[in-house]
Amino acid sequence: MGSCVVDASVGIKLFLDEDGSDAAHRLFAELTADPPSRFYVPDLFFIECGNILWKYVRHFGYATDNARQDILALQALRLQTVSTADLLRPAFELAVQYDLTAYDACYAALAQQLSLPLLTADAPLIRKLANSDVETFAPT
Repeated sequence: MGSCVVDASVGIKLFLDEDGSDAAHRLFAELTADPPSRFYVPDLFFIECGNILWKYVRHFGYATDNARQDILALQALRLQTVSTADLLRPAFELAVQYDLTAYDACYAALAQQLSLPLLTADAPLIRKLANSDVETFAPT
């Protein structure tokens, strides 16, 4: 795989059994390959994943202890983290230009800044960025 920016819609699939979870597990296994892939995330990735886990505990009966273990595993991933403060201005411009949330625009801005593709399971985000210079793809 090499290097890419990964968003929370892909990262959460490591912990919740969803469509694309098998592909996410294969991709994230590359973080420990030789040579390892490098996955970049804005620091909000962790809060977004935490919020999704909270939602599953609160609304779907996901066990709190499982979510706690997932959070520990999430923190242990070898991800290259970039501060959202460093992405704020380019993210805002992308959000305005392509009708993105500020959250999604942070991932797009990071991909643009690093000249890397954005790996996302968010089909609407892929559609919105189709005419941009941000390369997107979904896990397969």
